[in-house]
Amino acid sequence: MTQGTREIARVAVRRRLAEVAIDVFRRDGFDRVTIADVAAEAGVSRSTFQRYFPTKEDVFLEPIEEQTALVEVALRERPAGEDDWTALRRALDALIAPQLADPATALDTARVIQQTPVLRARTVAQRVAWAPRLASALAERHPGQGSDLIRLVRAAAAMNCVTLVVERWVDSHGERDFGDLLDEAFTAFRG
Repeated sequence: MTQGTREIARVAVRRRLAEVAIDVFRRDGFDRVTIADVAAEAGVSRSTFQRYFPTKEDVFLEPIEEQTALVEVALRERPAGEDDWTALRRALDALIAPQLADPATALDTARVIQQTPVLRARTVAQRVAWAPRLASALAERHPGQGSDLIRLVRAAAAMNCVTLVVERWVDSHGERDFGDLLDEAFTAFRG
């Protein structure tokens, strides 16, 4: 029971540190803020902050990694009768959950990423790196069927759709529905 309580506390502290960091980055600019600045704002030592986030980029990159892992799981769980493109689109609903849970924070986070070249480049690289994993998940849905290249192209296209949709969503100040934007982007490939 104690280990469960510790993990709950760790998750809560991590979440709070991320919230403070995003607020500070949004207010003062990512490039002008140091880890020490964020730690001071959060009321913790620099070393405490770095136990949760070794770099300030990790505040943004680790949650994206976790969300994309959820997409991979969701893709594996899609019905076998679905075509790959539909399965990819529906699996990406896992990315929409944070927007629904806390739209303001999700938008602030996406905005900081879009406005910070190093973060933007690293998140795009993260999505590119996920294409082979999603292609592998597609292959597991229909073992021995289809081309690995086609699955990889579909997964890469899906990740590119996410990149473009995030840009449009931020440009709309969160007024466009993220899911509708994903639907529109995916429809473009079918048209």
